Amino acid sequence: MTDRDTTTDDTKMAFAVSHADPADFKRDGLRPFFEYRDLGIRAATGGKANAHVIRARPGEPSHGGWHTHDLNFQMVYVLKGWVKFAYEGVGEVLLQAGSCVHQPPGIRHVEIEHSDDLEMLEITLPAEFPTASAEPPAG
Repeated sequence: MTDRDTTTDDTKMAFAVSHADPADFKRDGLRPFFEYRDLGIRAATGGKANAHVIRARPGEPSHGGWHTHDLNFQMVYVLKGWVKFAYEGVGEVLLQAGSCVHQPPGIRHVEIEHSDDLEMLEITLPAEFPTASAEPPAG
């Protein structure tokens, strides 16, 4: 820890830096058709936040269903490629490189498809949160 560490709500916050390395992508995330690169934010914030880069596993199509996340904040920023989601009350949304979406807590959503070269940054509060299957919205 350095003298730049801060304390918030009894959680020690630490400095963190992460440099791009393709070997850092792991298949241990929420979806088996993606790989995840931890950016060190979970450890630096004591689990208050998470940030990771998610990339598609080429040739692995999306096969998730409608679901919700019980969290306080979730945003996705597309770095490369494209991804199509459907959101409750919104419909289908195509996100391309440079697109950003804030997914409000509890919104039902599903990933429909993505490009093989998809890479996106996801930030969540907190780092760990429950995900539950959900029925598709009416209509």
